[in-house]
Amino acid sequence: CGLATDPEVRAAVQAAAQRLADAGAIVEPMEPFLTRAMLDGMDHFWRMRSHMDMRTLTVEQRGKVLPYIRAWADSAATLSAAQVYEASQQFHATRVATVRACAGYDYVLSPVAPITAFAAELPSPTDDPLRPLEHIAFTVPFNMSEQPAASVNCGYSASGLPIGLQIAGQRFDDLGVLQLAHAFEQLRGAQRPWPAPPAP
Repeated sequence: CGLATDPEVRAAVQAAAQRLADAGAIVEPMEPFLTRAMLDGMDHFWRMRSHMDMRTLTVEQRGKVLPYIRAWADSAATLSAAQVYEASQQFHATRVATVRACAGYDYVLSPVAPITAFAAELPSPTDDPLRPLEHIAFTVPFNMSEQPAASVNCGYSASGLPIGLQIAGQRFDDLGVLQLAHAFEQLRGAQRPWPAPPAP
C-alpha cells in the first residue's frame, strides 16, 4: 500500500542490496506485509486524536493550524466509536505482521521513502488530507514493531537528490543495525559533497 516506488529509488536500493550480496550477504526478496487496512487504521486513529486535541484550542489558536491539518483532523468527526476502536487495533496488527514477516531474516533492506522528495510547499506528497500517509509505508511498520532501523544514503536521483536505504533489524539489535549500516558505508563508494548553504 502507499505510493508506488519511484524507479530511481527501486534501482538504488536494489543496487545497494547487490553490493551487500557481492560482499557475501545472502539477499532474498521479501513479500510485502503492510496492508491498506493497517495504514488506514493508524491514520484514522491519529486523525481522531488530533481532532480531539483541536477541540481544546481556542478559535484564535485553531486559526493558526495549517488548513490541511484541520481538514485531516476534522475528517474524523463522523467516525463512530466502533470505527475508532477498529482503527486502534491496527497498531497491534501492524506490530504482529512486521515481527512475523521479519522473523526469518537478520536484516531487512528497503527504501526509506518511495520517492526522493516532494515539493516543499506541499504538506504531504499527495497534497490530499484524506490520503496523507502514503509515503510512510516502508518506515511505519518498524516504528510500530519497535525494531531498530537506520537510514543510509545509497544513491542519487537524476536530479541529484539523495536516496535513502533503510536497514531494519530484529528488536534490540540496535548494534547490529549500526554495524551493517557502517559496513554498507564502506562498500558504497565516495559520496557527493553536501550542498553548501547560500552565502549571506
